[in-house]
Amino acid sequence: MSEQDNDALDLARQIARSYQGKGVPGAPGPRRRSRPVKPSRGKNEDPSTIADLLGQVVQNQGWAEKLDDQRIFTDWARIVGPEVAQHAQIEGYEDEIAHVRASSTAWATQLKLLAPRIVAKLNAELGDGTVLRIEVRGPQAPSWKKGPRSIRGARGPRDTYG
Repeated sequence: MSEQDNDALDLARQIARSYQGKGVPGAPGPRRRSRPVKPSRGKNEDPSTIADLLGQVVQNQGWAEKLDDQRIFTDWARIVGPEVAQHAQIEGYEDEIAHVRASSTAWATQLKLLAPRIVAKLNAELGDGTVLRIEVRGPQAPSWKKGPRSIRGARGPRDTYG
């Protein structure tokens, strides 16, 4: 072979190596397979469920009490029943006081009368002393303070009726 053929052959080998990632400076090396992660459990031990693992995390982080308090939001309809849940939404829970918004003033009055029974049901389901009191609020009244024809500092539509 001539010297020119050897140079061409060397050039071809370098190009081939560059495609394989071998022997060319700056080119990534060959891919290596990562070794499988060995589980920390014994061979005969059953795998843990995600629920068990999440339960351990909740306990370790001290979130159990806060999660129990949030059940008032998730279990509200089941505890008070479908008819009451349709007309009363839980808006907040703070310092053992549940804040409930009624769909009408009639339902707000009814909920105020039912409040002791609802508190008893909530405590039976969520744990004794979880809810001490229910504050019932009526429906949100429309605001007359904002809009294209409102005046800053005015009392709203009452001003126009003398």
